[in-house]
Amino acid sequence: MFTKAFRVKSNTAIKGSDRRKLRADVTAAFPALGTDQVSELIPGKEELNIVKLYAHKGEAVTMYVSGDNPILFELEKNLYPTVYTLWSYPDLLPTFTTWPLVFEKLVGGADLMLPGLVVPPAGLPQVQKGDLCAIALVGNRAPVAIGVAAMSTAEMLTSGLKGRGFSVLHTFQDHLWRSGDKSSPPSIVPLVPDPADLKEEKVDPTLQGELRALALEGEEEKEEEDGEVQQAGEEKSPPEVSEDSSSPRPLSQDCTDSKSLQEQMDELLEQCFLQALKCRVRKADLPLLSSTLLGSHMFSCCPEGRQLDIKKSSYKKLSKFLQHMQQEQIVQVKELSKGVESIVAVDWKHPRISSLVVPEPSSSSLAVPEGGTEQPYHPPDIKPLYCVPASMALLFQASGHKKGSALEGGEVRAIIIDYAKKNDLVDANNKNLVKLDPILSDCILEKNEQHTVMMLPWDSLLSRCLEKLQPAYQVTFPGQEPVVKKGKICPIDITLAQRAYNKKVTVVRNLEAYGLDPCSVAAILQQRCQASTTVTPAPGAKDSLQVQIQGNQVHHLGRLLLEEYRLPRKHIQGLEKAPKPGKKK
Repeated sequence: MFTKAFRVKSNTAIKGSDRRKLRADVTAAFPALGTDQVSELIPGKEELNIVKLYAHKGEAVTMYVSGDNPILFELEKNLYPTVYTLWSYPDLLPTFTTWPLVFEKLVGGADLMLPGLVVPPAGLPQVQKGDLCAIALVGNRAPVAIGVAAMSTAEMLTSGLKGRGFSVLHTFQDHLWRSGDKSSPPSIVPLVPDPADLKEEKVDPTLQGELRALALEGEEEKEEEDGEVQQAGEEKSPPEVSEDSSSPRPLSQDCTDSKSLQEQMDELLEQCFLQALKCRVRKADLPLLSSTLLGSHMFSCCPEGRQLDIKKSSYKKLSKFLQHMQQEQIVQVKELSKGVESIVAVDWKHPRISSLVVPEPSSSSLAVPEGGTEQPYHPPDIKPLYCVPASMALLFQASGHKKGSALEGGEVRAIIIDYAKKNDLVDANNKNLVKLDPILSDCILEKNEQHTVMMLPWDSLLSRCLEKLQPAYQVTFPGQEPVVKKGKICPIDITLAQRAYNKKVTVVRNLEAYGLDPCSVAAILQQRCQASTTVTPAPGAKDSLQVQIQGNQVHHLGRLLLEEYRLPRKHIQGLEKAPKPGKKK
């Protein structure tokens, strides 16, 4: 359903009554969830949005978004969990297991055929036709897809595991998943050994042959418009496959790790916290808002390839984590204003900070995609230029320039000075005055000045000349040829806008003029700010995009553009809109 991009109709914050109704609907649809789990999935106060959208085939879908991730979607009055939700509650639905080779076809839009199932020693889960089911991969219990059973378990076994097993609705890596933070499935050890791990057990040769046939299946996209439906697992002549290849590797390679996902997140959280204090926070920064510590410092210290998520740690909330760090006497935390915590003191001599070994920084964390490869961003060199208009061509003709020539300010001054000296226009009695000949008069004087102004001081002459020239600029990116453009370069424009329910959003435009990819900037800000971001066409601008971030994120944006991308402040407007310390965003 979400193999192709969908169209968003509306995105609004949920009302209190709708939130309560959604909780009741979730409780009814998923009785396996306890009251506490329902409250955790649909919190009482945290931000929750309702997104109305149309799938690429026109189906009307309602999506519920908590934080950065879609957690549920509703289709024809039926509620379905997303893979993000199933990773937190892997036992929510009966789970069937398949191979990574088969999963590749599911991502392409195929339904799951029964020959692609892996039958565990305990047997298949008991389901009825029409039941909602999860699909996982061998070696990892974290679901990677959800689908509706096309037949009951008894019918599956009676058929000899032939035919269509599940109509797949949503998968890891589809566009619904892409609308979230794009995190990968966690490593959840299976409750029972997988057949791939049972070396003494042989897989049925018939089933093994059908599995091999999947390698050739689904090369064409699932296009119902053309009357073609791709099915993963239909029989074809199997290719030559070695015996070793009959056991594909699980999606996660860390499934044997003795540490749980929560323990790993706790370690990552402490590492980023300590590294931020050691390398980024200075005494002059104190008192420091806890939200600023997290968004501007800790996320920047997260190792490449990993994602810091407090909700997946044992602390769940930043305030609880900071209380723990205060108990260890690393920092001192105070509530300087109601509901807003700040770091007021840091013990930089604490053994946990002083003994921390900081990993070498990776420049790819601020990379901007260029031609499909990740390259570190370097700001362009921008020079203001002046173009010669037709009305001033005679003045610059003697110096070898013509209409449209682009000159730097210093070149213009040198040409005017040289012209005045060669034509004996410098006043003999006062070297600071320049006599105006007919060419200079026509170029720089207004009509009402033509017969009244005979001389001008040097500074007035030069400034008037520059004003009459047409503005232009030259942009030079590292390793590229300079590009000259007419007009003035538009600064990166940061504005605040008001949305429904008095919600503020930060909007930034004109990133492309400085070689910045709006999608890459949005992805970085989404992680730094822990707020949802969208990239949309900029109103009134052709082929230009704007980035929108929930909340007042001007401080984060300024830090990224000024300190990390090293863009000159004069090319950024709107930085004064950053929230004042202690003021709620």
